Formats: sequence, C-alpha cells, structure tokens
Amino acid sequence: MKKSEIPTFVVNLALEKGATDVVAELEDQQRVMIRFSNNEITVSKFYQETLLSVFLMIKKHRTATVLPVSSTRNLKKAVETLVKTAKVTPPADIYVPLPKGPFQYNPTLQSAPKTSLSPNKLIGYVKDGIDGALQEGAKKVAGTLIASKSKSTLCTSGQVYATQEGGGLELSIRAFVSDVSSGHSVSISRNEEGFNPAEAGESAGRIAKAAANPTQGQPGRFTALLGPLIFADLVNQIGTRTSAFMVDAGRSFLTGKIGQEVACDKFTLVDDPTVADAFSVRAFDDEGVPTRRNIIIDRGVLKTYLHNSTTAKKFGAETTANAGLIAPRPWNLIVQPGEKSFEQLLGEIDNGIYVTNDWYLRYQNYRTGDFSTIPRDGMFLIKNGQISASIRELRISDNMLRIMRNIRDLSRSRSWIRWWEVSIPTLTPYAVIEDLNFTKSGM
Repeated sequence: MKKSEIPTFVVNLALEKGATDVVAELEDQQRVMIRFSNNEITVSKFYQETLLSVFLMIKKHRTATVLPVSSTRNLKKAVETLVKTAKVTPPADIYVPLPKGPFQYNPTLQSAPKTSLSPNKLIGYVKDGIDGALQEGAKKVAGTLIASKSKSTLCTSGQVYATQEGGGLELSIRAFVSDVSSGHSVSISRNEEGFNPAEAGESAGRIAKAAANPTQGQPGRFTALLGPLIFADLVNQIGTRTSAFMVDAGRSFLTGKIGQEVACDKFTLVDDPTVADAFSVRAFDDEGVPTRRNIIIDRGVLKTYLHNSTTAKKFGAETTANAGLIAPRPWNLIVQPGEKSFEQLLGEIDNGIYVTNDWYLRYQNYRTGDFSTIPRDGMFLIKNGQISASIRELRISDNMLRIMRNIRDLSRSRSWIRWWEVSIPTLTPYAVIEDLNFTKSGM
C-alpha cells in the first residue's frame, strides 16, 4: 500500500468496524536540528518520521491516537482497538457529524515552502547568527536552528481528501556577556528569503551587552515596555484561551466575554493561516474545512472564540476552521501594529522597566487570568525616556485581562516570534503597558 493511500484505508476500515465519523492524517516530516554553544556547533541531527493521527467517533463516543506507520496487519489491529476503546469511553455532551466535503482549497496555501535542508547552508546560517552576536559585543553564543519540511495527507469520512506541505526555518539564539548578562532573539520564516539569522544574532548581542553588570531591581508598579518576545508570550495566552474547548472546560479568563471589551481599543488580534508567507500557513483544518482569517479581538472587543464543528454547535456558532484533532486552536496570531517607533515609545516613559523576554509563565487562576512569569535576559530601568541601568531578579505578577486593558501603545515595527515559550507563531509589536506589577523574584 502506498503511503498516500493509508489515510483512506484507515477511514474506510474504521467505518466498517462501526465508527460513525473518522479523521486520518498522515504526516511525513524531515527535520534537521543544529545545537550550538560556546560559539561552536555541538550537535547536529537529522530526523525523518511518518506518523498517522486518527480521530474517530461512534456518535457521542470519541477517541484519538497517534500511530507509527507499519504493516497493513498492524494498522488493522490498531484501528480495531481504537474502535473498541471508543465504545467504552464516556459519551460527550453532543454529537455533531464531521463537515461534509469535498471542499475547494487555495492551492497557494498547499504548496511547499522554499526551504533547504542542505547541511552546508544550515551551518552557514548558524555561523551568521554567532558572528552577528559576537560583533555586537557578546562573549558566548548558544542556541538552536531547526529546518523542516513536511507533507500532510488528510482523509475524513466527510468526503475530504487533501494534502498540505509545510516547514520552515527557526533560529533561537542567546548571547552572553556574563552568566547574568544575556540577550535573546529569534528569526523564523517559512521561506529562505525571509530568514535573517545575522540580524537575530546582532539583536541578541546588543541586548546582552546592554545588560552587563545588572543590579537588583526594586519591586513595584511601573510603566513597562515589553519587547516582542515577551509580548508574543502574552498574546499566545490570549489566542490559546479563545479556543472554545478551553472556554467550555473552565480554563479561560475569556469565558462569557463575547462582545465585551477585554483589551485596550488599540489592540486588535487576528488569527490568519491564509497569509502566504506566514510560518504556519494552512489551507484546511483537521476536519478538512477551508481555513480563513478570523478577527478574534477588534479594537479591544472580543468578537469570537475559535471553533471546530462540535464546539460551534455547542455554542450556537459556526466553525471558524480552527479544528485540531481534539480541540480548536489558533494557527498564526497577528497583532495589528501601532503608529510609533521603539524610540518614541521609550522616550515617552518617565519611570519604567523595559523587559525583553520571559519564561515559565504560570497561572494561579485560569478563570480569572491571574498569573506570574519571570523576566529573562536583558531587563532595564527606564528614567526620563532613556535606559538608565540593567536590572534583574524581578517577577511579573499580574492579571492577563488587566494587562491587556492597560496597553497604552504599540509599535509600528513587528516581529514574527516562535520558540520554546511561544508555540503559536505570532506577529507582534513592542507594547507599552501601564501599571504593570513587578515583585521580587525568588530565583
């Protein structure tokens, strides 16, 4: 059996065994990962794997799994087991059949990105990033470069059969002047022409150099200038919590807020997998529905949750074509830009803190949005519109909705962000937040 035939085989077999609705998605992926530290490449690995994701329903009973692709006999056993498992799972609240195709897709969104997995080219990218950081004053440089290509084949019992090619380049780079003085930057792109490792290295190096000799920061409430890395993390939280699954599960601070003001009127958030040069371009979701641009928050007002067919029925809405195999999710989050430069935003802050990055964002209460996160890498005291000192050992402890409502301004310039802390590719500006609460870090 050809690989391309496996999803159809699995769907037909599961229907034959008693399933009412089936999704089978086969993904072939090639990936090169290069790690580097102390200005040198330390690890280079090539991965090639084929995985089959299966989701099936027997009316209200559902189950899902990810299978390695093996013999026809093993696939049959796996499907039979999956159907038996579905029969004994607790029933869901409602049953909604999968959307019926076939559908028409934008072929541009299905085409392969222009990404090379050539070792020489990838090593050159790493060298460009390291050299860029060193030229800006860094002493040591570390990070990861990931290059990938993939092809997905989707088949559903709703008469969908479609293919999607993906992949891209991702560089995460940290520069160090000392153990307590560092800077971080990223460059991500679906295509080679949009990838700029040297620029990312230079940015990380500049932050690290400026962060030299930090002193203990003082806790309190400050006007905060948030760089794209940390603001993208906050935007990811907003985007993820607009999943109707999260709302229904009681794990969202946006529950019951459709039509309400949840952010400053300067803040507009869009989920758009149809932007041709965006990192996570998609022609269809995991139910086979053609993707579209969705305005999540329009000038501060929450307009929609993100839906698959089941959550849409439950909420009395329409699918937004954001179906994952289990739950709806955003694809590419885009924050609309402001009108000022970074220098203008900085110059308008009399007494504040500039935070370039964060990690370990944790909630004290998902429903209210209370959380804390630890600033990472360069953090700076702002006095009279200028950076006056490098500081450290503070924690941000605040509320997600309060922060979004306290946005004072956004920058013209925006950066695509994706790394360990930001799983959804996000195009984000710098943001000025009024009255952000900083507490003393225990680290």
